[in-house]
Amino acid sequence: MRPRFLASFCVGLYLLSAIASIGGAEKLNVLFIAVDDLNTSLGCYGDPQVKSPNIDRLAARGVRFDRAYCQFPLCSPSRVSLLTGLRPQTTRIFELKTDFRTILPDAVTLPQCFRHGGYFAARVGKLFHYGVPGGIGTSGLDDPGSWQQVVNPRGRDKDDEHLVINYTPKRGLGSAMSFLKAEGTDEEQTDGIGATEAIKLLEAHRDEPFFLGVGFYRPHTPYVAPKKYFDLYPLNQIKIAANPADDQDDIPELAEQVRPLNYGLSDSQLCECKQAYFASISFMDAQVGRLLDALDRLKLADRTIVVLWGDHGYLLGEHGQWMKQSLFEESARVPLIVAAPGQKGNGQGCERTVETIDIYPTLADLCGLSAPSNLAGTSLRPLLENPRAPWDRPAYSEVARGGRSVRTERWRYTEWNGGRDGVELYDHTADPREFKNLAKDPAQAKTVAELRGLLHMNFGEVSVK
Repeated sequence: MRPRFLASFCVGLYLLSAIASIGGAEKLNVLFIAVDDLNTSLGCYGDPQVKSPNIDRLAARGVRFDRAYCQFPLCSPSRVSLLTGLRPQTTRIFELKTDFRTILPDAVTLPQCFRHGGYFAARVGKLFHYGVPGGIGTSGLDDPGSWQQVVNPRGRDKDDEHLVINYTPKRGLGSAMSFLKAEGTDEEQTDGIGATEAIKLLEAHRDEPFFLGVGFYRPHTPYVAPKKYFDLYPLNQIKIAANPADDQDDIPELAEQVRPLNYGLSDSQLCECKQAYFASISFMDAQVGRLLDALDRLKLADRTIVVLWGDHGYLLGEHGQWMKQSLFEESARVPLIVAAPGQKGNGQGCERTVETIDIYPTLADLCGLSAPSNLAGTSLRPLLENPRAPWDRPAYSEVARGGRSVRTERWRYTEWNGGRDGVELYDHTADPREFKNLAKDPAQAKTVAELRGLLHMNFGEVSVK
């Protein structure tokens, strides 16, 4: 057979198996909430300052994964990886411009899996990548075949961009230290409009099985939220991340994405940006609350799986770094909450090391669908039933400048260009903020060798001595 025909034939066989798998049982719905640039600065993750009551109540009825990691801490590579269930070394998406279909034309995405299983699949806002704020109101790099209906909300935040304060004017707003204390109501903002449109879809399709993806833009920079959310965080209560004076001494140069450290901004400017990031989280959290309220009002909560996921972590001055594209813990670690009807682990935290590529097989498993056989992750169902269940899978993350990292429950091990440009080892039991690089400590030689083996087994590299 010709390769193209063979691929289409295999997809056809997959569709038949997916249809056969759905049986006659009542199907669970899925509300999949993707949040742009959200780290674990949330009440349910132990943050003492951030007010996130709605995400916290979702965590109280679901399982909160405390060691969940993205495969690539940058928007498009991370989203494509999750939505295809494949690692970046398979998708070959390492930046923000390439359409994954040019590389994987026959991939069956997560929403497609549900479409093939008889679900109504719709998207509101950002699921696949498009630029923020430039692409707001467009479909960007969306995958049309994944959805039956799409909504691209656009709010007054787009019209008010000229009012944004940008402390790094040489950087575009999508990667700038920039913010706006917005006038008007929540419902006028893009995310407020998105929540409204998502609720309309819930109302219209409440009587059929659905997969609804809702992508919120905040807290992605520019950090825009109505003024009332800034008032939750008085500036005199915002603290800059404290780093040891010798913090940079044992960090490989390539590990640092931000130079000069903290973009050279003053402490007061950094505090304003951090305040704005927190305000944007609380604004987004209020929109999540509107969705959860709608599920309750429509009596959908008892038959809807809710997933909340951040596409990557976000540094707020740790090691003098901001935003993403780093392999430090704060950049690679993501919030992940799964609330499924009837699961036994609800209200608990899970300390097992999981990856965002595990979400696709998990949802297919919970909904009785046949997932493609080439998915790289594994179902989290055992951990939803018992968050302390045995689990020995490490998590792998990478960035484009030659950095690759493996995370176990205790250790993070990172190599830069196979070790030629630096190696890092951090003991999270004793050093959760990764201040002491143990890679050259003779006492850790065995640990380094074991983790190097895991890293190279996953990425297929030859060890560099």
